[in-house]
Amino acid sequence: MNPRQCLLELYATGLAAVNGTSVVYRALLARAERNPCHVVAIGKAADAMLDGARRYLHHALRSALLITKHGHVAAHTATLDNVQICEAAHPVPDESSLAAGQALLDYLQALPADEPVLFLISGGTSSLVEVLADGWVLEGLQALTNELLANGADIHEINAMRRSVSRIKGGQLWDYVGERAVTCLLMSDVPNDDPEVIGSGLLFPAPSARDFDWQMVANNAAMLEAMAASELFAPTTIMPEFLVGDVLTAASTCVQHLLDSEPGIYLWGAETTVQLPEQPGRGGRNQHFALAAALQLQDADDCLLLVAGTDGTDGMTADAGALVDSGTCLRGNAENLDPVACLHAADAGTFLEASGDLIHVGVTGTNVMDVVIGLKL
Repeated sequence: MNPRQCLLELYATGLAAVNGTSVVYRALLARAERNPCHVVAIGKAADAMLDGARRYLHHALRSALLITKHGHVAAHTATLDNVQICEAAHPVPDESSLAAGQALLDYLQALPADEPVLFLISGGTSSLVEVLADGWVLEGLQALTNELLANGADIHEINAMRRSVSRIKGGQLWDYVGERAVTCLLMSDVPNDDPEVIGSGLLFPAPSARDFDWQMVANNAAMLEAMAASELFAPTTIMPEFLVGDVLTAASTCVQHLLDSEPGIYLWGAETTVQLPEQPGRGGRNQHFALAAALQLQDADDCLLLVAGTDGTDGMTADAGALVDSGTCLRGNAENLDPVACLHAADAGTFLEASGDLIHVGVTGTNVMDVVIGLKL
């Protein structure tokens, strides 16, 4: 198999293993319960997770509220009579995020008091739905969010800020849930799978007096394990270190490992950060990672590196990341672009488009952080 195609197929295999439709369906099937309920699905993978619940519950699904990123609603979902849909902004909240927050409160308060609710929560929830605490305005939240994103803050820092300005996060949504039975299925987009960080903890921590049933149905480790078990290429090794912090340091770590290793596939989970200039160009942290790696791979004809988000997007772009090799820089140079200059300008996407290395997969139905797939021939 062509090495580039091998990495792309491996990535697709991993995405399929943690797709929201399948993981929610399997989780509900294992519970073997089909009691009438209402569903609240929030996050970038919310449409797929809701689809999994619909497939299992059938007529037991009384109604649903879907809150997701603009462009993440499937055509068939939009035709459903019993699903209320709100599309909102990510990664920086806007008026649509506040409208979604109010829609969430209105939906919960309108439900019969004794009817259970199934929550389906995935990454992106923190930006997509908000009810601001007293004394806060949207412009202040947007300024804080932009500052943290531009200065390399990690997801724990960003979501801690979001909890501090919210009336619904950090477990405060319980004030609007009432005494009804609540179940929650979570898809993790944070290191260590902390439920208080996922979506800034709409339902976490739960009141000690509540009997709260929740389950993690997908995470980064599950995607890595699925890729390692696929047997598309052997040997395949899941690396023990999870890549966090500065993206340039992480890129160097992966490249050096490939250069020093025996032939095979090497898999990393990642949630890196990047320092942005005042006027960044096109791209996201994965494209930045990939271009930094490409600069170090110019003399390594036997190495390839795929760096991609699992939600199908990277930064403010619709590209998931990139697949680079020793020829990436030469291909971009041929289009009169300088990889070093593009990296310094946070414009990796422009260079990688010219080199033909961007990965575009569309909406994936999942969100379990980022993956790095290295191949040493």
